[in-house]
Order: sequence, then structure tokens, then C-alpha cells
Amino acid sequence: MDCYTANWNPLGDSAFYRKYELYSMDWDLKEELRDCLVAAAPYGGPIALLRNPWRKEKAASVRPVLEIYSASGLPLASLLWKSGPVVSLGWSAEEELLCVQEDGVVLVYGLHGDFRRHFSMGNEVLQNRVLDARIFHTEFGSGVAILTGAHRFTLSANVGDLKLRRMPEVPGLQSAPSCWTTLCQDRVAHVLLAVGPDLYLLDHAACSAVTPPGLAPGVSSFLQMAVSFTYRHLALFTDTGYIWMGTASLKEKLCEFNCNIRAPPKQMVWCSRPRSKERAVVVAWERRLMVVGDAPESIQFVLDEDSYLVPELDGVRIFSCSTHEFLHEVPVASEEIFKIASMAPGALLLEAQKEYEKESQKADEYLREIQELGQLTQAVQQCIEAAGHEHRPDMQKSLLRAASFGKCFLDRFPPDSFVRMCQDLRVLNAIRDYHIGIPLTYSQYKQLTIQVLLDRLVLRRLYPLAIQICEYLRLPEVQGVSRILAHWACYKVQQKDVSDEDVARAINQKLGDTPGVSYSDIAARAYGCGRTELAIKLLEYEPRSGEQVPLLLKMKRSKLALSKAIESGDTDLVLLHLKNELNRGDFFMTLRNQPMALSLYRQFCKHQELETLKDLYNQDDNHQELGSFHIRASYAAEERIEGRVAALQTAADAFYKAKNEFAAKATEDQMRLLRLQRRLEDELGSHFVDLSLHDTVTTLVLGGHSKRAEQLARDFRIPDKRLWWLKLTALADLEDWEELEKFSKSKKSPIGYLPFVEICMKQHNKYEAKKYASRVGPEQKVKALLLVGDVAQAADVAIEHRNEAELTLVLSHCTGTADTATADKIQRARAQAQKK
Repeated sequence: MDCYTANWNPLGDSAFYRKYELYSMDWDLKEELRDCLVAAAPYGGPIALLRNPWRKEKAASVRPVLEIYSASGLPLASLLWKSGPVVSLGWSAEEELLCVQEDGVVLVYGLHGDFRRHFSMGNEVLQNRVLDARIFHTEFGSGVAILTGAHRFTLSANVGDLKLRRMPEVPGLQSAPSCWTTLCQDRVAHVLLAVGPDLYLLDHAACSAVTPPGLAPGVSSFLQMAVSFTYRHLALFTDTGYIWMGTASLKEKLCEFNCNIRAPPKQMVWCSRPRSKERAVVVAWERRLMVVGDAPESIQFVLDEDSYLVPELDGVRIFSCSTHEFLHEVPVASEEIFKIASMAPGALLLEAQKEYEKESQKADEYLREIQELGQLTQAVQQCIEAAGHEHRPDMQKSLLRAASFGKCFLDRFPPDSFVRMCQDLRVLNAIRDYHIGIPLTYSQYKQLTIQVLLDRLVLRRLYPLAIQICEYLRLPEVQGVSRILAHWACYKVQQKDVSDEDVARAINQKLGDTPGVSYSDIAARAYGCGRTELAIKLLEYEPRSGEQVPLLLKMKRSKLALSKAIESGDTDLVLLHLKNELNRGDFFMTLRNQPMALSLYRQFCKHQELETLKDLYNQDDNHQELGSFHIRASYAAEERIEGRVAALQTAADAFYKAKNEFAAKATEDQMRLLRLQRRLEDELGSHFVDLSLHDTVTTLVLGGHSKRAEQLARDFRIPDKRLWWLKLTALADLEDWEELEKFSKSKKSPIGYLPFVEICMKQHNKYEAKKYASRVGPEQKVKALLLVGDVAQAADVAIEHRNEAELTLVLSHCTGTADTATADKIQRARAQAQKK
């Protein structure tokens, strides 16, 4: 343990800081870091160097070189810079390199030096040029802040959705501020700048002078600023050698430290982890590194070579030409276990496990001591947590073995935390490997999430490792392997030295029918790379025909798109595209060769383009459909009776041409009915137009115009049975029983008199129903009597008729009404009939 804590440095009485090596850098830099523009991405991200930037002492003819390395120093990309002078470099949250030029144009490059896009920071920046720039990160994305030659600030909080904001002018600012930075407060980006002894805070509306509380007197200038990783804290370095530390809102002072050095530092960054015991700031000069906090003494390191600081969520990465190190506060669990003479439960458990491996009885003594204090569960948790914060695999294993050893003596210790930590450490050790070069800590890994880590492995084209991690963690295919394979395929189509056939075959063999993989997306990427034929071949593997159509249309393969659209059953998009692309004749000719498409287009025209549908029917001499079209048009478009009749006449003529006499006659009858309904409306004042023939008759009867109803029935040859039903129903609805009785006696009913009984009972008029029950024929007599409730007489009639069906009907009615006397009577009649 003593050896293990040799690199621990106390900062005050509450915290220790340690610095350990991540990698030995073998990138063989030809120039010092001080001679390059440097940008390193957080979360163990890549490093970008722009060699030989524009300086007066450099020859203008020498082109600078932009190089991108992994955190372990492995080269990822190298390209000659052929654009304008660059002022600043920075990485976005998606690990895209932003290069801010002097003219205000920002060029965006991928991790492998591939140009993505560019955007301008506005005409004002272009006219006044860029003096300085900052790349910053907010919850909305990655932003860019610009200081122009006119000493004005312009920024965009999200380069993915560029909205430029010109900040207010600082009163009396005649030269560049001595230092400035960006702050994010209340979800809004601000600019904090120093002009001599004064600080100004710029937001979108105003420029406000601010004063740090508790600042030591005598400050005439601020030389450096640093904002914490989470934008919660701010540090200011003054020309008096004091470092003020407080909240970013400048409302509270945390501490102040006098470093006794007045020279401006090269860099100053925060070094604190979540729930840190001692918030600290790391200050770097040419050959000195100092860690200061709320303690009378600082921690100092000698820098053997030019170094660069990268602030992280839980510490600071420090890289130079030869090494890459990580400086951070020792986590609580590690401190409690490894500090000298520690009696923490985790420390005792670790000792117990070591003694157990030596087969020493001291193991039992340590365990008993932990158990007597009831701290075995806490000891196991401490060892698991400390293992997560260790960088060396041997220390991770030692701590996890201790946790596993302690678990054996617990009855109900949940294994989830132990298993999850083992999985997380295996993933972390894999990506920390020199050849991968992503030195994530456990805290960073949890903040970043596994999905983002997989995205970053995909960006580095480390597809096999990403797939192995997905399979090891058993992630769902759609979120894991399928998504990675899709990215691999999109990268594969960019390999232009391989034939289209070979690329398509290789992608299909690798992907097959993997769920969640869209061949149409891969084909779109191929088309974007200028490989149209490859895109078509890839679309053949897309099982969903509808997904093929949009890209085929984009590639101007309209006829193939139409075929695929027919397979999917959704042709609207293709047909409209073809209609706009081809002249009318060619469009219709194309449809003639695709009967299914023609049919679907007709369906579309029925709802969207009626005139086009009419033209199609005329072109095909389809008189039957043309007649139907005019009938629909007569109701949909025409409001005047004359116009509707004219449309119906056109429909009748079309039906005659189609030799459909039934439809033609029916259409002519409808024309006659419309004219008659208009006449009835004019004469009687009631609504008749658009009623059916039956409804027209019923309306006339209800209005007391029975004679006219009968005349209408004769004119349109309504059968007597139907007319009697219509009048019977209408008169019963009116409850005009006297007229109904007259109507029933006008002549012999063609529908019999049982309907009269039924309709009267439906209107709950038993008195009227009995009138008609007596007139019902013998074959329906029993049913009529039962309807009016005369069960006894119905039984007599059924016995007289000796009809078994009628007897059963009456008997079931008696059972339902509990009429036992009548039921017995029917049973006796049945018995006598059987004897005979």
C-alpha cells in the first residue's frame, strides 16, 4: 500500500491528487506543441494539431499540415491545409473538428480528415476578421464564439442549427480584452471578458459590469480565465499572482490562492470530480504545473517538456510530445482503502483476501473484525467502487477478488453491482488499449453512456470491437450489432477501388436479413458517393418495396420506381413524380404498360383529380366508367337541378354507348324522379329532392297526399305489395288508425292482414290489432291471435287445425306466460290425437 500511494499528493487535509501515465506517445512530432494550434476532445477524445500555422516568421509559401491523432498518439488523418489562415481549432460533441478561419468561415472535418461541411459566422465577421475564437459545449450542442477585429463578439450556441447572435458592445473597448471565455447560465450562452481591472458579462440583451466577491485588492488586470467542465465554477488569474475561485454566476467566492507568480500562465483549467472534496484549479506555465485549491499549500509538478491540458469531467489530461497523463482527485473509496494505516472496512477486506491467498489465519481475524462491526456489505461495495476507479488491470482484479471473497460470507448480497462492474471494466480496458486509444475513466464512461461509446468506436471504424462489446453486453440487435453493421456498410460503399458487384455481395453476405438494417439507407449513402449502380444493386436486397421508391425517384429511375411502388401498393408519390417529369402523352402511355399502376392512378384521381379521371376514361373509350363518373359528378359538383339532370343525361348516353340498357333506363328514371321532386317541392313546400323513390312515397303519405303517392307508384311501376307496405308503415307512424282501416278495406290486401296486426302491436295499439286479427287467414290465424294476446282462442284454433307446429308455438307461449291451464289443454288434445 505504501508503494501504491507514493504518487498521492495531499491538497490540504481533505483530499489527495494523483497523476499517472495513460500512454507513452510515439507520434514523432517534428515541431513543439507551442508551435502548433492544438485541440483535444474531452472524454478521451482525439487530438488535432495544425502544424506550421501562419506566423510572420514563417514563409508564406509553406503550407501547414493538419494532423489528427488518437489519445495514444496513433495517427488517424493527415492533410495539407489548402484553405485560409486558421485562428482556432476545437472539437464538437460529435467529435467533428471545427476549424475557425480568419475570415469567419468554419470548416468541419471528420475524425479521419474527411471534409463534412462549412458555414460562415456572418458578414460582419468577414469584414472585421477574427481575432480569437472559442469552441464550447452546451446542453443544446457545440457552439462557436468569435471575437472580431472590431472588438465585438458573435456566437452561435449550436453549430448544428446555426443561429448567429451578435453580442452587445462593450463601452469604451478599444483593444482586445486581456482574456475572455464563454459561460452557460440558465440555458443561455454568455461571454465574460476582462478589460483591465474590470469584468463584463455579455448576454443577448445587455453588457453588465460584474465584480467577483472577495477579490484581493490591487488587481489591475486579469490574465487568464477558466470555467469548470460543468460551467458551475469560475477561476480568475490576476496580475498580482492571485487565483480567485468561485461560482460562475460571480455571486459566491469559494477560495483564493496566491501562487507568487505574476507571469501569465499558458493554460488554466479546473480539476474536480463530481462531489469533489476539494475543488482545484490546475495552472500550467512553460515548465511548471501547479494544483491549487482551498488550502495554504499547492501541489507542484515539473514539466520536462511543453505540455497541453485537457479538462475532463473528473480530472485533467496532460499530454506532451512523449507522454499522456491523467491528473485527478483520488476517489473516496480508493482513499479509504489504500491510505496508510486505514481501518476502513474495504481496506480490511482487501487484507483478508491477501492473507487468505497466503493461507494465513489472519484472514479469519480480519473477517471477524469486519463482521463484528456489521460492515461486510459496506466493505464489498467499497472494493467494487474502488475497482472502477483504478486504471491498472492488476489493481482492478485485486479489488474485485476481495469483493468476491467478501460476498461469500453474505447471505443476500445482490450480485448486480459486482457483475456490472466486471462488465464495465472489461469494456473500459478494451477501449483503453494503446491501439484503440480512448482513455475513459469509469465516471466518464457512465456519463457518456454505452450508446455514445459505440458511436465513437464506429466513427473510428473499429467495427469488430464495437460488435464484440454489443455481444458481450447482450445489447438488443437494433441498438447494437444491427446499427454497427449498418455503419460498416455505409463505410464499405465509400471504397471506390472495389467493384459494385463485390461491394454489394460483401454487404449482403455480412448483413443478410439482420433486423433493424435498412438497405435503402445504405443505398442512399452509395448514391451520395456517386455510385448509382451500386445503390440500385443494394436496393434489390431491401425487402420493403416502399422503401426503395424514394431513392429510385431521386436517381431518376422512375419506371423502376413505379414497378417497386406497385409491389408495395403505394404509387401516389411515384405517379405524381412521373406526371411532373413526363409530358401528358408519355405519362398515359407509361401507365398503359402498367395495368396495376393505371388502376391505382384512377383510384387516386377519384379523390384528387376528377378531370384527369374523365380524360382517362375518354381516352380508353370506357363508356361504362364514364357514365358512372357523370353520375357521381351530378351529385358531387352540381347544385342546380338543371345541371344535375344534364349530367345524368350525359351519363345515360354513355350507358347506351356501353350497351348497358338497365343502367341507362335507371338513370332516365332518376332524371324523371328529380324533375317530379322539384315540382312537388314547389307545389307542397316540403323537402323531396334527393329522396329515394320509396322515401318520396312515404313522405307524400305522411303529408296526407295518398292519392299523389299512388299516382307516383303507378308512374314508376312500384309493385302493389311494396306500396301497401309503404302506406301501412307511414299511416301507422302517423297513428291515423281511421285512414289505415279505410285503406285496409279499399281492396283485398296483397300482403295479407298479419302485417297490420304486427304494425299495430308495434305501436302498442292492441285494440286496432284485434280488428285485423279476425281478418287474418287460417294459415296465420294462430300467430295473429298470439300477437294480440288471445292465447286461449289461439289454442282452440291450433287444436282444431291439428297442426303440430301451431300447437308447439302456442305451448311455448304458454310456458313463457305461465298459462298452465291452456298448456294442459294442449297436452290433453295431443294425447287424444295419439290415441286415435
